[in-house]
Parts: sequence; structure tokens; C-alpha cells
Amino acid sequence: MKEENNDDYFEKQSPSILRSIGGLLTFSTILPLNVYTTIEEMAKMTWFWPVINGFIGLIAALIAFILTKFIHFDPLLVATIVYGFLLIVNGFNHFDGLMDFGDGVMVHGDPQKKLGIMKDPMTGVGGISTGFIVGTITIAAYASLINYAYAVGFSFILLIIVAEISAKIGLTTCCICSKAGDDGIGKYFIQNMNLQNYVIGLIICFIISVALSLGPGIHIGLLGIIGGAFGGALTALIAKRHLEIANGDVLGTSNELGRLFSLIAMLILISINFSALL
Repeated sequence: MKEENNDDYFEKQSPSILRSIGGLLTFSTILPLNVYTTIEEMAKMTWFWPVINGFIGLIAALIAFILTKFIHFDPLLVATIVYGFLLIVNGFNHFDGLMDFGDGVMVHGDPQKKLGIMKDPMTGVGGISTGFIVGTITIAAYASLINYAYAVGFSFILLIIVAEISAKIGLTTCCICSKAGDDGIGKYFIQNMNLQNYVIGLIICFIISVALSLGPGIHIGLLGIIGGAFGGALTALIAKRHLEIANGDVLGTSNELGRLFSLIAMLILISINFSALL
């Protein structure tokens, strides 16, 4: 997640829940919504971010459905297009954070040195390798999911939405498990998360995942959400060990790992239940 300075983007507007939600989408995506508000007001809805991100997942699922049902693209090609769409629509912000995080944790030294490396505009081998590994496995996971959609049923494509909701579950989990730094935009999201709102958001996402995974199996969707939370908790643990605090780059990493572990968790159960049909 790219660190930015406060500017006219965060100019004070009339506060409301809908404006905060629209502001989050405007801030975190390239969608031309043009809803502007302060970072503080957006951050109040951090707990609801996974539900909001389900809209992005829905668009990605529609793309996958069209490419598989009507154009019959190869699963690997569909997976690459879907993942590319998700990176682009998010403005590469989370992926950029992932690469910065990879650079930071691979450097020997104290937390301040690692944080300094993460702020360096140049990307090193640690960041490039981390981005390559996470990106490659994510594409392969999507390809496996598309394979099951071809073989078993197109309802499996709805799990793309679950994975995208889980990406932000990873982010909110990281927020609730982390200590904020003194500067950067990431601190607002961490400071505005509390356990009560986190649990409420988690319950809502469990309900949505059940509805989306009725075809493949509700336990598959539930495990996807748990996988996303695991990815966020793992990111927070690594950040605490190497950096002591979490910033925007750490939150961006938790988004990417939340999605990845959600896909892997769901594919494990899918493989157990449906591998004989491939």
C-alpha cells in the first residue's frame, strides 16, 4: 500500500457512512467514483472494507465467467487476466507494498534500517523475488480454480469473490494484530480498528462466503475466510519480528497474502472433495 502525503485528496467533506465507503473505493482503486473525504473518515470503515472489496471480486468473477463460459480460454490465461485485473484496479498499491515489504524483511539490521529500506523508491532482489513468488502462486491457484469450474461447475468461479473478500480480511486481521507507526497513512487504518468491529465484519463475511459457496460447499467458503485471516496474522507476526510496527506496506502485504492463503485453503478442500472428477 503506497504511502502518500495528506493533500487536497483528503479535503474535508460532509461526513457520512456512504461517503466513507465511496472514499475507501476511490482511495484504494482506480475506479472513477470521485468520492473524496478525509483519511480519518475513510479509516472508520476499515472493518467494512472486506465487504466493499467483494464488489471488486464480483467484477473479477464476471470476467472469469465470460472468458470460461463463452470464450473458452485456457485456465492459465483466464487466471492471469483475472489477477492482472485485480492488480490494475487496485492501482498496484498492495502489490507495491508487498515488494517493499520483501525488501525490508530480507535486509539484516535493526527495525529502523529495515523500514528505511522499505521507503527506498528502488526495488531490490528481495522485493522482486517476493512479488514473483506470491504472484506466480496466486496465478497458479486461480488456474486450478478455473480448472474445477470447467470440470465440475461454474459456481466455483464465485469463490473468486470469496478470495477477494478474504484479501481484505487479511488486511483487517493485520490491523487488529499490529501496532501502528508514528507516520504514514497505514496508521489510520490500524488505529481505527477495534476487536468488536473486526468480529462484526468477520461474521458478515462468513455469511457472504456461505451464500457464495453453496455450490462447491459452504465449508469451502468458510475455510477461504479463515485462510485470509491466517495470511493477515502471519504478515503481522513477520512485521512485528522484523519491524516492530506495521505501516501501509505491511497492510498491502497482508492483502496479497490474505488472498493467496484464502485460495490455497479453498483449493485444499476442493481437491479433497472433487479431485477424482478432474
